[in-house]
Amino acid sequence: MRLITWNVQWFCGIDGVVSVERVVTEARAMADFDVLCLQEVAVNYPALDGDAGFDQVARLQTLLPGFEVCFGAAVDELGRHGQRQRFGNLIATRLPLATTWHQALPYPADGGLRTMPRMCSSATVLSAFGPLRLMTTHLEFYSLRQRGAQAQALLDLHAQACGQALAPPLADETGAPFQAKPHTRSAVLCGDFNLLAADPEYALLQSPQAEGASRFTDAWPLAQGSRPQAPTFRVFDQRYGPEPIACDFIFVSQDLAPRVQRVEVNGLSRASDHQPMLLELG
Repeated sequence: MRLITWNVQWFCGIDGVVSVERVVTEARAMADFDVLCLQEVAVNYPALDGDAGFDQVARLQTLLPGFEVCFGAAVDELGRHGQRQRFGNLIATRLPLATTWHQALPYPADGGLRTMPRMCSSATVLSAFGPLRLMTTHLEFYSLRQRGAQAQALLDLHAQACGQALAPPLADETGAPFQAKPHTRSAVLCGDFNLLAADPEYALLQSPQAEGASRFTDAWPLAQGSRPQAPTFRVFDQRYGPEPIACDFIFVSQDLAPRVQRVEVNGLSRASDHQPMLLELG
C-alpha cells in the first residue's frame, strides 16, 4: 500500500498559481498511490492567494476516477462575500472504503493569537493485510496551548478506536446505522503537525497510552535509520522562517512497523509551500 500525505496550501504553488491538476500530476509521479491524504483543501475561498474561489474537492474527484474522496471541513463558515466556505482535510482512496468520519480537535481559548479550528479526518479501508484506519490532520500553527491539546486528542481518538476493536459493539447486520463496523487497532496517523522532532508533542504522540491502544511510532526512522528526516516546510518559501524544517510526519501503529518498506520526502516539488511525503507498507 502506498500513501502520500501533503499539505497542499489550497493547491497554491511557490509561483502563486493555484492548480489542483499540478498537485495530482506530481503525486502520481512520486508513486502509484493507493491513498492520498491532503491538508489545507479549500472550497470557495477567493481571498486566498492565487484565488481558491472554487470547489477543490469536486475538482479532485474528477481527477481521481476510481477513488473515494472524503473531505472534512475544520472551518465551515459564511464568507465575507456572503457565500459558504469550507477548509480542511481530505482522504482519497482506491482501496475499499469501510467507514469515514471527521472529528473536531480541541480549540481552547488563547486570546490575541491568530488561530482557527482544527480536526482529524479518519477513514478505515480494507487493505491486503486487513482493516486499516487512516488518520490525517493539520494541527495549530500559532498556539502552543491548542497544539498540545490537539496532539493529546489524537491519542485519545486512537485509544478510543483501539478500545472498540478490543471490545466491539453488539453485532448488527440489519443494514441500519447500527450495523457492525470494522474496528481496528492498525492505524496510520499523518499530516502537518506544525511541530519539530525536538518538541514535546512529538514524543507525546509516540508515548505509551491506555491499555490495549497500539503505540504510534515515527515511520521515517523505521525506513531511513539514523538519517535525519528531510525538511518538508520552508524549503522554497521562507516567509515563516529562514531555515527548512521537518514538521510533516507519518506515524504508524506498532503492529504496522514491520511492514514499513519506504518513507520518502519529495524535496523538489514547488506545487505547495510544503513537500509531499510517501509511505509504502508491504
